[in-house]
Amino acid sequence: MSTRQKSEFHAAAQKVRIETRAFIDGKFVEAADGGTFETVNPATGKVLARVTAGGKAEIDKAVAAARRSFEAGVWSGMAPRERKKALLRLADLVEKNAAELALLEVLDNGKPITDAMNADLPDAIETLRWHAETIDKLYDWASPTPRDVSSIIVREPIGVVGAVIPWNFPLAITAMKIGPVLAAGNSLVIKPAEQTPLTALRLAGLAVEAGIPDGVLNVVPGDGPTAGQALGRHPDVDCLSFTGSTEVGRLFLKYAAESNLKRTSLELGGKSPAIVLDDVSDLRHVAEQVAIGILFSQGENCSAGSRLIVHKAVKDKLLPELVEVFKGWTLGDPLQPDTRIGAMIDEGHLKRVLSYIDSGKQAGAVLVTGGARALEETGGYFLPPTLFDRVGNDMKIAREEIFGPVLSVITVSDAEEAVRVANDTN
Repeated sequence: MSTRQKSEFHAAAQKVRIETRAFIDGKFVEAADGGTFETVNPATGKVLARVTAGGKAEIDKAVAAARRSFEAGVWSGMAPRERKKALLRLADLVEKNAAELALLEVLDNGKPITDAMNADLPDAIETLRWHAETIDKLYDWASPTPRDVSSIIVREPIGVVGAVIPWNFPLAITAMKIGPVLAAGNSLVIKPAEQTPLTALRLAGLAVEAGIPDGVLNVVPGDGPTAGQALGRHPDVDCLSFTGSTEVGRLFLKYAAESNLKRTSLELGGKSPAIVLDDVSDLRHVAEQVAIGILFSQGENCSAGSRLIVHKAVKDKLLPELVEVFKGWTLGDPLQPDTRIGAMIDEGHLKRVLSYIDSGKQAGAVLVTGGARALEETGGYFLPPTLFDRVGNDMKIAREEIFGPVLSVITVSDAEEAVRVANDTN
């Protein structure tokens, strides 16, 4: 990242192109009923744009376009080497437009620009390239049989795939869906999170430039109960991939059960532990790694290390190191290169995380640092690194996913207890 880039992020953000329409069958379109919703900059609380609110009608059109493209074979029947070239072109275009996509991600999501530039964009680009390179390297299998029998196991695309994207890593996870789905020759309908639809829509425009045929990749923004449910229940969707909360994941299993029993793949929440025993020698290094585990991406991460299970012999020595390291995680404007913690995704989520903090206090946990909304004058939704001591593993803050920069410290007496507590989750 050059010095010039560092000084011009705010100016560049003012010029970034924002596409707000749904992308169906190779074209950007408005909703049939003209409906829109607001997408808000979490760092300022201000509206970025009004985005097309897709509903059942738009999902039906997108699925029909995906089915037509699949049955016509414009992608599913394309020579593997040609599909590979198109997907590689898409990866190249993402790389070429990385600065613009990173800015869109920051404005829509609130994460630090350095995270978007150094983590999310490289991840998305490599994901697309990796799957593109598999296309002409996956072979069918010949199964072992008697000499007078031939048996072949053939890999075939499943058909129309629906993908529902979360708001915490919108671009990277969209790439994680596009890569394998298109590599296998399927057609795809994406429903991005209503909080962060902008990079998926921009990616759809790049897919046109890459030469991906009309109808193969469709993006329908909208909320979960309408667009998301319509996609989950659609009888002509053969497979659905969802990344998001455990609560909503259960709904997609229900939608599949009550419709066509479509194959459903779920990546849901977590309550990951870090274990520190009494033989550790470098407590500062441990503190730095624990901080990365819980504070990266504002703790809005399904694999966030939100429980620190620590031996009683080193806990009192480790806590001051953690507090000191937490102070080094600068909270502030996501467009400033030295910011390490940006804004929470929206006001509702901030209030949810604060309610967990209140729950911890009421349960008897000791708040060591953080715990209150910060930088309110910006209009944004900021929460500093937050640390609780004396947490019992039966407390709400230890058992439920908070999805924020909140670490619970649980003290144990030996390794066996540490492993037992680590595994004692829902």
